[in-house]
Amino acid sequence: MGVEGSTVGTAVRLTAASALEARYLRDFPREAARRIETLPVAQIADIVAAQPAAIVVPVFEQLTGYAKAALVEILPGDALRGLLSGMDPPLAAELLQALEPGQRRRCLESMEAPARSVVESLMGYAPDTAGRLMDTGVVGFLADMTVAEALDRMKSIRRSRVLRELLLVDGEGRLAGRVELHDLAVAPPEETLQRLARPMQAAVLDTAPKEEVVRRIEQQRVSVLPVVSVSGRLVGAIHYDAMFAAVQEDASLDVQTMVGAHKDERALSPAVFAVRKRLPWLQINLATAFLAASVVGLFEDMIAKFTALAVLLPVVAGQSGNAGAQALAVTMRGLALREISGRQLPLVVLKEIHAGCLNGLAVALVTGACVYLWSGSPGLVMVISVAMVVAMVAAGFSGAVIPIILSRLGFDPAQASSIVLTTVTDVVGFFSFLGIAVLLQGWL
Repeated sequence: MGVEGSTVGTAVRLTAASALEARYLRDFPREAARRIETLPVAQIADIVAAQPAAIVVPVFEQLTGYAKAALVEILPGDALRGLLSGMDPPLAAELLQALEPGQRRRCLESMEAPARSVVESLMGYAPDTAGRLMDTGVVGFLADMTVAEALDRMKSIRRSRVLRELLLVDGEGRLAGRVELHDLAVAPPEETLQRLARPMQAAVLDTAPKEEVVRRIEQQRVSVLPVVSVSGRLVGAIHYDAMFAAVQEDASLDVQTMVGAHKDERALSPAVFAVRKRLPWLQINLATAFLAASVVGLFEDMIAKFTALAVLLPVVAGQSGNAGAQALAVTMRGLALREISGRQLPLVVLKEIHAGCLNGLAVALVTGACVYLWSGSPGLVMVISVAMVVAMVAAGFSGAVIPIILSRLGFDPAQASSIVLTTVTDVVGFFSFLGIAVLLQGWL
């Protein structure tokens, strides 16, 4: 009897623990994802496999790409089918596109047929295009339908996201207009949708880049942006909240990649993963630091003769680095949002050179006054003032040119620009300051 009671008690505790785990995963998917990512992959797989797909899908969608890819390799078939079939199709397409061909084929074969069909169609689009971001479940309503027929159809469509307007199509599926729900609600049942139709505010091609999608949504202030094919057929729609989430994620990734951290790293990622992704960029930074140090080494005798130069070196390098970072940020934003075209790039560079010159003169006046009060040397004031203007002009030029060149060469400007910029500003700052000091040493 005692053994029997102990077994029953253990079963009750396990059931209660499983129920609490399910409640936590369902109510706090983002927090749960960040926490379980710190566990071994096999243990994460056990947690995912033990819960219904409806509960773990939101958690799985919040995991990093690295964790998702590791999980799909070891998850049993039933759990994998439920996860991939229940995922948001654009997220599933993004995940599968990053897998090896054999693993991708296995995942597609495990999915339910309707979900697989949608994901395969999305995978045909290039990354970061409207086609990869759109919701393919958006329904088009025929313009000759009556209000009563439209309402009946809306009741039969089970959707997680309700549109604020109906998208109208003609007999061939081409986008023909829109009907706002308010107009639909107050119209007579026999009224046709064509009579209530309003012109489309905006639409975007399925092959359009994400930057164009963002610009259209910002300009038109629409909550839903229809996506059409080249022939004008309605193929989906992009919801504002999905677009905002994508832009927010890209912005946070840019912040990480600009300092050499990997896009998949999170605050609770394993230390080994962080080291493996960060160390190569740290080594590159080390090489560029030695390059800057070698420039200082060329003027070793000069620094030994005038020790005040060593004190003021960080001032020039620091100011030029900040000026370059400002130019870099503005230029990268212009490139990302397509605010500047190829013909406007020279204007951007000239503008940053002009701004660097004016900022350099203003900063040089303040710096010169401070240096004179500290050293009382007019020669030292002249050296640092001229060097400050030269360094800040070079920084503005570099901050504008570097992301443009990297983008033209096919590199990610967000990941490589800051390292190249730091090298340029340090080398130019040190060389201009110490070189001018050599030329004007008779005044020191």
